[in-house]
Amino acid sequence: MLGYPVKLTRDTNGTLLVDVPDIPEAHTFGEDRAEVLARAVDAIETALVGYIEDRQAIPQPSANRTKESVILPALSEAKLALYRIMRDEQIGKAELARRLNCHLPQVDRLLDLMHASRLDQLEAAFRVLGKRLGMRISEAA
Repeated sequence: MLGYPVKLTRDTNGTLLVDVPDIPEAHTFGEDRAEVLARAVDAIETALVGYIEDRQAIPQPSANRTKESVILPALSEAKLALYRIMRDEQIGKAELARRLNCHLPQVDRLLDLMHASRLDQLEAAFRVLGKRLGMRISEAA
């Protein structure tokens, strides 16, 4: 599970603000704890979309966990792992499209955190990179 620590603070108007120390671009607010943590997922994913578009490294969650953290959806975690592997192995989107025998927009969607890609498509991408996608089920916090 990919979880980023967050910092919650009360604003002067009574709303809660959330900051993500590992991703300085991710900020949001909400009326209560549940709302602000739900919105934090979107704020993190939106910031990470920018990282991918700018071809920047994706920050790892800091080891120093606060009592509050936000867990990203499994699909987003898989897409971020694919991006990291491509970046580490210097494999561009065009090369991945060639290996998958597909068009470039299909690879763009595989890396788009806002697109609901199918798991089998991600598995195929990992396979052509010599990797295997696995799952782990754990108790909910």
